[in-house]
Amino acid sequence: MHDDRYGSDVLSGDWRAVGRPVLPRREAIRDLVVEEIATGFCGAVLGIEKNIVTLEDRFGKTRLFPLGPGFMIDGAPVVLVAPVAKQPAGWARTASGSFAAASDRARVALPSRIFVEGRHDAELVEKVWGADLRVEGVVVEYLEGVDDLDAIVREFAPSRDRRVGVLVDHLVPNSKESRIADAVARGPFGAHVLVVGHPYIDVWQAVKPERLGWRAWPDIPRRTEWKHGICEALGWAHEEQADIARAWQRILGQVRTFADLEPALLGRVEQLIDFVTEPA
Repeated sequence: MHDDRYGSDVLSGDWRAVGRPVLPRREAIRDLVVEEIATGFCGAVLGIEKNIVTLEDRFGKTRLFPLGPGFMIDGAPVVLVAPVAKQPAGWARTASGSFAAASDRARVALPSRIFVEGRHDAELVEKVWGADLRVEGVVVEYLEGVDDLDAIVREFAPSRDRRVGVLVDHLVPNSKESRIADAVARGPFGAHVLVVGHPYIDVWQAVKPERLGWRAWPDIPRRTEWKHGICEALGWAHEEQADIARAWQRILGQVRTFADLEPALLGRVEQLIDFVTEPA
């Protein structure tokens, strides 16, 4: 017996793959956020049909791409394949698009708070960002309107390590809401308070109308109470407050992830979370 100085047959096996890096395979599960390398398009997986994956970015734009190589996850190249098994826990994502924490144990609540204008705002924030907020220890409270916001902030007495973030409906120039926000910013606690808002008359409009089967939200005359007008325009019951509550639950039920909301709301909520969790 002696050593074969020439080694084994170099043509046996897959000789073309020698030295070539092997890319990890990732299942294209719903809501997984990936980037298509050639175009730079980044979005969440909406679905797969005939070996084609549909991605939707944070602005609601969708693109179709063939499965296979040419994608990245968190900056690392992968081969995207059709899902054939249950989603691995390590790749789970929350409704906001963030990676789910390994443990679902909530942190002790921070002294900082996020205030939102009403119950519906709070329910929407909870549905999309609830998992993230619990991990961060952020409590969301609703105010039942912002007319008394300045007094509420003064009573809370924010500080560098006890901040307040506020989400306001219909925060547009020269509105009542903008004047209230300006007063808070000029007040004694302005440095530790962040008031942001979306342009919609009500947070209902922050849900993309396409998710409800509409091309656009109906236009409601100024003299008509907006939520009642919306329900009436859509042929929904609207005589009692219970009807309005049922209408909201019908709308909220169509929200699954951040992709179902308008960017004007997404950016503001994430801005508030960053503000109240920033180290002092």
